[in-house]
Amino acid sequence: MRFLKWSGAVLAVLVVVGVGGLIYAKLNPLAVVKFISTLRDPIGPNQPVVWQQGPDVAPEGKRPPNIILILADDLGYNDITFNGGGVAGGVVPTPSIDSIGHDGVDLTQGYAGNATCAPSRAAMMTGRYATRFGYEFTPSHPIFMKMVGDAKTGAHDPIYYPENAENYPDLSTVGMPHSEITIGKLLQAKGYHTLMFGKWHLGDKPEMQPQAQGFDESLGFLMGAQLFAPIGAKGYVESRQDWDPIDKFLWAALPYAVSKDGGPRFAPDGYMTDYLGDQAVASIKANKNRPFFMYLAFNAPHTPLQATQEDYDALSMIEDHRLRVYAAMIRSLDRNIGNVLQALKDEGIDDNTLVIFTSDNGGANYIGLPDINKPYRGWKATFFEGGIRVPYFMKWPGVLPKGGKFSSPVGHVYIFATAAAAAGASVPTDRPVDGVNLLPFMEGKQTGYPHKSLFWRSGDYKTLLAGEWKLQTAERPKKDWLYNLSVDPTEQNNLAESNPEKVAELKSMLAVVDAEQAKPSWPMLAEGAMAIDHPGGQPIAEDDEYIYWAN
Repeated sequence: MRFLKWSGAVLAVLVVVGVGGLIYAKLNPLAVVKFISTLRDPIGPNQPVVWQQGPDVAPEGKRPPNIILILADDLGYNDITFNGGGVAGGVVPTPSIDSIGHDGVDLTQGYAGNATCAPSRAAMMTGRYATRFGYEFTPSHPIFMKMVGDAKTGAHDPIYYPENAENYPDLSTVGMPHSEITIGKLLQAKGYHTLMFGKWHLGDKPEMQPQAQGFDESLGFLMGAQLFAPIGAKGYVESRQDWDPIDKFLWAALPYAVSKDGGPRFAPDGYMTDYLGDQAVASIKANKNRPFFMYLAFNAPHTPLQATQEDYDALSMIEDHRLRVYAAMIRSLDRNIGNVLQALKDEGIDDNTLVIFTSDNGGANYIGLPDINKPYRGWKATFFEGGIRVPYFMKWPGVLPKGGKFSSPVGHVYIFATAAAAAGASVPTDRPVDGVNLLPFMEGKQTGYPHKSLFWRSGDYKTLLAGEWKLQTAERPKKDWLYNLSVDPTEQNNLAESNPEKVAELKSMLAVVDAEQAKPSWPMLAEGAMAIDHPGGQPIAEDDEYIYWAN
């Protein structure tokens, strides 16, 4: 923590500001949250970023491959054109993202570690279900969750737990335990130079920050979301969803800032997606002559919806303003991923680089766009396919087949063991690791299911995928959903009532895995109703199919 030293004069000013702030908090508590955060950790002007330089000449002989993990934030399954879809009916091509799948292996049934940001990232970084170490819920400010809990959604309103808010730990102490072994730590031990960009969302405490969790260098932000540009700045366009409490919170509370290696915050010198892409390219040039691992965690296309005027103007064929802003964000994301891929070619290291692309979870309902997860049902914060089924590509020229496909279910927890195998590292043996090395499966040397099952949990809502059978079970509503994904991949026909034997079998399997998980390290603050078949902005009707999501 960085503390400010105040003189007597400054303290006097703070007393006046504090009294006014208390009055203002009655009207806008979110602005006060932002104000206090800025006092604690001021945002300075832009400063140049200097990357540690690797050797001037690459050592002779074969070296381990570079590994780049590119993560989008809340990218919908239908936001890219790889499978013939795309935003606004495919008028926004994503050639750079698509090229990773075309030039490598498409993991056609790829699953996120969780249906929300932070637990999914924790699973990805460790190769373990995040519930194994108590990372069950996304850390959230109690004021924010009170807003969610107070929102009226129709026939099934949210449930807020004030007693949990009273006992909620200081938000700065909540995150992934330092005792976990991350991909960064694993590859550091093998001599890799490790870099982290963008959204961390795994803890603010010093021992939870990137530089303490296996990354030699980092450039990004610790919290879950961030502005892409200063509010109201010239050259940018925005879309606000006034009906959504999440959107209201983000616009009021988010800063526009990054930090280098955990140092003081400062303003980027442009649109966030472009800035992170440019800096990633610069770091590739600095590290071209030594093995490196890059975790490039863009915050696009997560809300708040902000785009550059240039990208927005290029999509004049899209009439709906909100969809056009969102599409412009996808356009920028794809362009910057293309710049990173081109930098690998320009530096002559493309053939010796394993590139992995995916999204932390499915597209969010609270942006109010109906087709982002098409053809799948559900959204971020549900375990229906729309919430956890994500684009998932791996490219390694000369090792993985070009245009390859692997169709068995695989999860984010497999990235850890796959990266370890590529680097010649061993996975830990002192703790359960839920993922396995996917390289032999993608190379065609091994077939079948890499796993017995995949598991997800958020409170009383739990899901197990075993082979082609998927069971979801919840307490609110008290209901089971059973689907055979081999014949019903879009979850249209619930077989729970007609096949009670399979439900019982999967519940028994789920109970075994569930018993291996830890209790949540911090409590949930609210449960919100999520309609499965329509986006936010519409009230939930009595006959809508829904689940309650705990956070």
